[in-house]
Amino acid sequence: MKSSLLRKLSVILGLTIVVTAGCELQLPGTDGDSTTTLRLTFEGLESLGEGFVYEGWIIVNGEPVSTGRFSIDSKGMANPSEFDIESDDAEAATTFVLTIEPEQNDPPEPADTHVLAGDFDSNTANLTVAHMAALGDSFADAEGSFILETPTTADITEDYDQGIWWLQMTDDGPAASLNLPTLPAGWVYEGWVVGGDGPMSTGRFTSVDAADDDGAGMTAGPDGAPPFPGQDLIDPAMMLIGYMAVISVEPDPDDSPAPFALKPLIDMDIEDVGMAGSQEMTNQSANNPTGTVELITP
Repeated sequence: MKSSLLRKLSVILGLTIVVTAGCELQLPGTDGDSTTTLRLTFEGLESLGEGFVYEGWIIVNGEPVSTGRFSIDSKGMANPSEFDIESDDAEAATTFVLTIEPEQNDPPEPADTHVLAGDFDSNTANLTVAHMAALGDSFADAEGSFILETPTTADITEDYDQGIWWLQMTDDGPAASLNLPTLPAGWVYEGWVVGGDGPMSTGRFTSVDAADDDGAGMTAGPDGAPPFPGQDLIDPAMMLIGYMAVISVEPDPDDSPAPFALKPLIDMDIEDVGMAGSQEMTNQSANNPTGTVELITP
């Protein structure tokens, strides 16, 4: 009687049902496989722009295994923050890596934009940008300065506060003023000025002693510019005294027109120290995003 009832259920539910001694019911996916809960917490990680998501990966036998995709809410919390993964993978996992991925048409392998990573110690991994599977540097040694100057209006001196350049003047001429580590694939630096209307990019770059991706910028004057990161803001005129100056580390491809959460150098208040006067920036590596991964077995 029980056997006949089970066969009827198999037809109705479209399941393959195995009848064993004692007439026990065994459904697919309940053959003894177990799962482990992976729990994520972060500090300083921010929401991504439209079209991008975060994705976690565990390294199992040298290969990446996705643990799931998530967003960061307005309180800095992962949503969702817990994922069920195969217990065998959890036991064999050596490292956790966090990446930024396109929301659509995402390849199955991790993108180059590795944000945070950490090695498992027992069932916990502490995540940092300094891990070699992430950006590979804490930015603790980053330093730099900038000047106010408008090289693209060479014959005009009084508009110097309408241009910002990450360089320093020496007896031998302009020289690089930024000391920044070389970034891995998937990342670039970007300069910013930030005022009451929000952040404005001054260009993206990978080298501190070469022009950034937009040269002197769309708002520059007619004359040439030095081969360093920076921008002139001549047309329309934008006087920078009182603004904030920022160097950020940005994912490439970029997820958003706003600065990313990783900002190694900041000057909170651009001052009027005269034309080409050097202004130091403050190291912000203590505010780098961090995270923790816990593996919780039921």
